[in-house]
Amino acid sequence: MRHTFTEAWSGLRRNASMNLAVVVTMWVSLTLFGIGLLVTQQVDRLKDDWYDRVEISVFLCVPDSTSGNCEPGVGATDAQRADIEAVLRSNPEVAEVYYETKAQVYEKFREYYADNDPILSATTVEAMQDSFRVKLKNPEEYQGVVSAVSGLPGVQLVQDLRKILDPMFAWLNLARWATVGLSSLLLLAAALQIGNTIRMAAYSRRREIGIMRLVGASNWYIMLPFLIESLLAALAGLALAVGTLAAFQQFVVVSQATAQIKTIRWIEWSNVGTTAGVLALVAVVLSIIPTLIATRRFLRV
Repeated sequence: MRHTFTEAWSGLRRNASMNLAVVVTMWVSLTLFGIGLLVTQQVDRLKDDWYDRVEISVFLCVPDSTSGNCEPGVGATDAQRADIEAVLRSNPEVAEVYYETKAQVYEKFREYYADNDPILSATTVEAMQDSFRVKLKNPEEYQGVVSAVSGLPGVQLVQDLRKILDPMFAWLNLARWATVGLSSLLLLAAALQIGNTIRMAAYSRRREIGIMRLVGASNWYIMLPFLIESLLAALAGLALAVGTLAAFQQFVVVSQATAQIKTIRWIEWSNVGTTAGVLALVAVVLSIIPTLIATRRFLRV
């Protein structure tokens, strides 16, 4: 075993520049792959949290409304409002219905524009738009509710937040897969580079390998130094990648994102740990398989 580690160390020194290139390539590719995995976990968290909170907003007609099922100059009547509420509450897909009055909307408006007297003085309670906020039992089943109230008299607009969230998540998913795709190409390049490095090392020692074969050395005994050499290079790249992800979690997610945006459930250290485990498995596989392929021709009888 001592001879094995000595040979592996000698191989690392003889091919120092190529092994350094392997370490850097593994570092960059594993880091990008890890960020892609973390982004995937963050997107899944956002979907779970935001889609569960998705509400349907049913905005009622006001005298200034010119769209929807509104009559010009006429707001929603009490009878129309009662009919809309009855339809919503009788729908089996609806969990809760909350009516937001014009006065409540006006109070929020005053809080938001507290420092803008011209806007406040030009706006009255009657100019506000009352609405129903509808929480669904299953956020995925929203079409039935939208269809049920869209055509009712007194309804100006039915707004489903999924129409706002879906495009955003589409872009997030695109960014996630772009990161994973790019990192996969870099991982493939790292695997090819490892194989090439080991192939050159084995070629430079082909006479020694031939002698070892003649004296009865097993394939495993001959191959082990090359495996250790590639594994050490991969583990060095893995350590740098995990360190980079830990720095990303601490200085970007914890210190910046979590501190500034508290309404979002951000990824935690446990997610980084899970990602590090996946990266370790990938690094080991990428070091072993190319080495086995590269040394196979030199181990034939």
